[in-house]
Amino acid sequence: MAAESPVESLQEVATCPVCLEYFTEPVSLECGHNFCRACISQCWEGSDTDISCPQCRETGQQRNLRPNRQLANVLEIAKRMSLQAAKETGGGGVCGEHQEALKLFCEEDQTPICVICRESRAHRAHTVVPIQEAAQEYKEKIQTQLKTLRDEREKLLGLKVTGDGKSREYLKQTQTERQKIVSEFQQLRQFLEEQERLLLAQLEKLDEEIVRLQNENVTKLSEEISRLSELISEMEGKCQKPASEFLQVRQGETEAPIPLKTSPELEERVSGFSQKIIVLWEALRKFKANVTLDPDTAHPKLILSGDRKSVRQGDTRQRLPNNPERFDYWPCVLGCEGFTSGRHCWEVEVGGRQYWAVGVARESVGRKGGISLSPEWGMWAVGRWLGQFQALTDPVTPLPLSRAPSRIRVCLDCDRRQVTFIDAGDEAPIFTFPPGSVPGERIRPWLWVGWGGARLRLCP
Repeated sequence: MAAESPVESLQEVATCPVCLEYFTEPVSLECGHNFCRACISQCWEGSDTDISCPQCRETGQQRNLRPNRQLANVLEIAKRMSLQAAKETGGGGVCGEHQEALKLFCEEDQTPICVICRESRAHRAHTVVPIQEAAQEYKEKIQTQLKTLRDEREKLLGLKVTGDGKSREYLKQTQTERQKIVSEFQQLRQFLEEQERLLLAQLEKLDEEIVRLQNENVTKLSEEISRLSELISEMEGKCQKPASEFLQVRQGETEAPIPLKTSPELEERVSGFSQKIIVLWEALRKFKANVTLDPDTAHPKLILSGDRKSVRQGDTRQRLPNNPERFDYWPCVLGCEGFTSGRHCWEVEVGGRQYWAVGVARESVGRKGGISLSPEWGMWAVGRWLGQFQALTDPVTPLPLSRAPSRIRVCLDCDRRQVTFIDAGDEAPIFTFPPGSVPGERIRPWLWVGWGGARLRLCP
């Protein structure tokens, strides 16, 4: 066991044997032992006879308590020495109650205490260890936690580096694809523009050739008609002659000339031009847009499918917010996609329904009240009403189609500001709003769903 230090010996001398704390108003008995005035008074309380010392049990005849000023001075010196020792040993603090160094740690209360607190009733039954030992234990726990945290940090740093690398790689790939798409569409636009110029030039030449051949045919036919008229007159004259002269008419003169036919060359050129038109339409198919329907614009009676590719009219109005984008009078809906430049195509399956309309509308089209479904109100469309196909102009334009289309292809050319409708089944043109008729603002797909269980579906 280590020898007791002078500071600890002095602290023991300055400690009351009753309360085990520094003396408070120390007094001395006749036997020479010292106590706090309050402690000895409490021990003698209620005793009117002989008194005894709590430490040596020596009795006395009277309560002669003498203040021990020398001990009070020693007490102040002991307190100062205790504070100085605590600072020199790095004890980490001083007890606020006893002004003693915090050398111990109470594990139950999880707090540092001094040696006097250790003997007090508050901590006497608790497990107490030296504060350095407790600190070392907690340091080991903290080091374990620090190791776990550092490992987790290293793991996250590794994931961050890996994620940054992958992000850069993905961004590089998307940039490459973006450049590829831009280049391909640039080439495609150049090709289509060249094809447009070529086909228009060929059409112009074909017009000239048709006029030339027509003029030649008219000239030949006029000459032949004139010759036939002369021959008819001559033969009518001979028919009036006597039989002997009539029989002298040669047999070959009664044969009619061979009628003129349409030029095979013209038919071949027209057929070849039609084939080029078909090839051009095949190229235009590359501009097909993936269109979906915008539920925020749908009339409350319209029911959209989960993939937002088809729409039908329900029996009752749904309880939907009346936001500014929503149609509230006509059963209409807009597409999510908007276009401001380039050429875009999409197809709508209309089936054999009696009431429907498909087309485009400008972004600022009116949504509230009984608007007119026409270009003047911002819609360019074709549809069917009571079995009659029509373009929604003002007034409407009847469309004498040879058959009822089941799929309508909508072709929007933002650069030329026109829209064309085609029967996707046989590629037959239906109607074209002329160039410049569509405004130069954002244009969106537009559908009107009529009654009778009509269902419109955007084809994939």
